[in-house]
Amino acid sequence: MSAEADAPAVVWFRDDLRIADNPALRAAVDSGRPVVCLFVWDDESEGLRPPGGAARWWLHHSLTALAEELEERGARLTIRRGRSEEVLDRLLAETGAGAVFWNRRYGAAERRIDEAIKTAARDRGIEASSFGANLLFEPWTVRTGSGTAFSVYSPFWRACLSLPAPRKPLAAPRTVRGHEERDGLSIPDLDLLPKHPDWAGGLRDAWEPGERAAHHQLRAFLSDDVARYREDRDRPGVDATSRLSPRLRWGELSPHQIWHASSEARDASRAQGITTFLSELGWREFAYHTLFEHPDLATVNIHREYDSFPWPPLRRSALTAWQQGRTGIPLVDAGMRELWTTGIMHNRVRMVVASFLTKNLLIDWRHGEQWFWDTLVDADPASNPFNWQWVAGSGADAAPYFRVFNPELQRDKFDPHGDYVRRWVPEWDSGDYPEPMVDLAETRKAALAAYDEVKRSR
Repeated sequence: MSAEADAPAVVWFRDDLRIADNPALRAAVDSGRPVVCLFVWDDESEGLRPPGGAARWWLHHSLTALAEELEERGARLTIRRGRSEEVLDRLLAETGAGAVFWNRRYGAAERRIDEAIKTAARDRGIEASSFGANLLFEPWTVRTGSGTAFSVYSPFWRACLSLPAPRKPLAAPRTVRGHEERDGLSIPDLDLLPKHPDWAGGLRDAWEPGERAAHHQLRAFLSDDVARYREDRDRPGVDATSRLSPRLRWGELSPHQIWHASSEARDASRAQGITTFLSELGWREFAYHTLFEHPDLATVNIHREYDSFPWPPLRRSALTAWQQGRTGIPLVDAGMRELWTTGIMHNRVRMVVASFLTKNLLIDWRHGEQWFWDTLVDADPASNPFNWQWVAGSGADAAPYFRVFNPELQRDKFDPHGDYVRRWVPEWDSGDYPEPMVDLAETRKAALAAYDEVKRSR
């Protein structure tokens, strides 16, 4: 065997923690080279946003599952910590690598880092390639007739659907010829799990991270729940959602796998549910395409006129009451307690609690986005800020400024028997439940007056 063939290929895993439909891993295996499987915990590079506590919990367990899958196929997951550029530079040198592969990311800092590593590797004569793996459509392929990015979802998704169908998923390699053992850290060395205190008991009860569990969840959803998804997805007391969002966040499933599995499951009884479900996958695409165009999505209003929104001085006690589910508004409190316990919140309730924070409490959306970032297992750099800006009125295809979700009317409509609220707020029916912390009608008027100031300033 030639020296070139012995020079390993490095596969750099990031938010694509899976074996199947992983183009970077497939390219390494198909190259015939021995493979170094690498994960870098980069908490040093400028511009990278560290995952929140709940996401770190998920990452620990998803990495553990990935390592087991790789070991079953003959390879080892090498764990390093530090600035990605420095870690890759050292690893490529110490292994004598002939190639490095990864799947693309779409944040500005991530793209800058990836481009620097690709340039440095190629300057040294090392093959360096990146692949589309975590979106159905790359951001530069979906444009308006004038060549600009879409700012409204419906025409964006129509444009996506007019393109050639997303590629079919790649099969998982049966074997991965691992390179000789490399020194590195263990997954526990990354210290991703909460310890003092260990607040993750509810997460452990609610979730099983990992690629195998992700495929099991997808099959169960498409077999049973998708038929009533269109009718029941807005009812938080009904188990009708896919629960796949953290699987997508960490890449245990790819959108291509979901797209084609859904298409293959389509029949008369499931057609409407699958169409609606895939449109939600399209909303995720829209969020990532928006992040590509607006890399400061988590901190800067897309519509800059909202920079002049008259947010009052932050009332810490009000923010804390919202965070802890002690507002006296049953649906809001139920959602916030579900979030704290399970690391997830029903999508309908997410809109309600976000509207309550920004429009009834007049607290800047960035405070809510940061809390969700720290407490959601599915918090990703695109969907989380994108959806907060949507509710606040400052984002792409945003909810109109005058749309204020009334949490009492929302509860009556979507949780009419109180099943969801009683699960998370058992004291609701007792005399111990507090009065609402604000008057919904009066605070709605105040919010509309504040938004009118923005309108007048345009």
